[in-house]
Amino acid sequence: MNSRKVRRNRIGDIVRILLMLIALGVFCYSGYKLYTFYKEYKRGSDEYDNLENSYAEQEEAEDLDALENDEAASQAVEGRELVNVVEKGQEITLPVMNNPIKFEDLEKVNPDIKGWLRLSAVDISYPLVQGEDNDYYLHKTFEKEDNIAGCLFINYENEPDFTDTNTVVYGHNMKNGSMFGKLKQFRGEGVFEKSKYFWIFTPDLIYQYRIFSGMEVAKTGLTYQTNFRGDEYKEFLKTAFERSELDNSDVSVTEEDRVVTLSTCTGDEATRFVIIGKLSQVYVSKGHEEQAMKIYDDLEKKRAQELQEQMAPETEPVTEPPAVDYGEELVIG
Repeated sequence: MNSRKVRRNRIGDIVRILLMLIALGVFCYSGYKLYTFYKEYKRGSDEYDNLENSYAEQEEAEDLDALENDEAASQAVEGRELVNVVEKGQEITLPVMNNPIKFEDLEKVNPDIKGWLRLSAVDISYPLVQGEDNDYYLHKTFEKEDNIAGCLFINYENEPDFTDTNTVVYGHNMKNGSMFGKLKQFRGEGVFEKSKYFWIFTPDLIYQYRIFSGMEVAKTGLTYQTNFRGDEYKEFLKTAFERSELDNSDVSVTEEDRVVTLSTCTGDEATRFVIIGKLSQVYVSKGHEEQAMKIYDDLEKKRAQELQEQMAPETEPVTEPPAVDYGEELVIG
């Protein structure tokens, strides 16, 4: 009996040791994976911090926060140099602003750059790129390094100068708050009141957008169309207003307005969270007056062509862009 008991005890000890070794192996592997994720997160964050510090000149930037309320936005042209352009058949004036982004230098780093996004309410400031598809920049940084953070990118079907009816910008919902990880903060109390605007800088024009909707949507549908036929845009705006989690009672949007949709994942494969803003003011980058006028000339031609297409008999429905597959959210602090 004693020898049997001794054997059982030895077997039990061996099993316990094996279980401890397995648990230790799992712990070490998990720690290694977490460290790997941490290093990748840090490498991505360091790259974008360096980009902002090197190519976004704070000393050249105007006090944009002072223009991020409705009254200031309406007075944005006062006391500024003005440029005359034609929009929808009418001559309008655009104010001139110093552009703080060094686009010429950024283009040498990555010629895919199309703009720079600044969303002060949740401290988002990143370059915007556009690839040949919606897959490349899912896991490539601005400097085209492999990284889970990827880059903020414009729908490849959009015009690169933000002149479409709806320009869609995608970004990962990173758990450390980078990229579009902070968009969900708009659901928090008081965040929207900090600033109801975001900015997109381009080499020639600077766009200011008034946020009017924040909502969870299906990963495909009208939200992700770049151009519309018939009453589709009217339906898009109606849905954006009615389903918004943000108070939009003090802003109006018409079918004449252009919008930008900022989109990120939610953790649910079937849905996305979006912030939508309407174009409220356009500034001309100082020294780029002629280029700005050309953009508006091209836009007038594009509008004429779109009007002609809308009046023509519809032969096939507008194709919805395929959903961007963000993959699983990464749980890293």
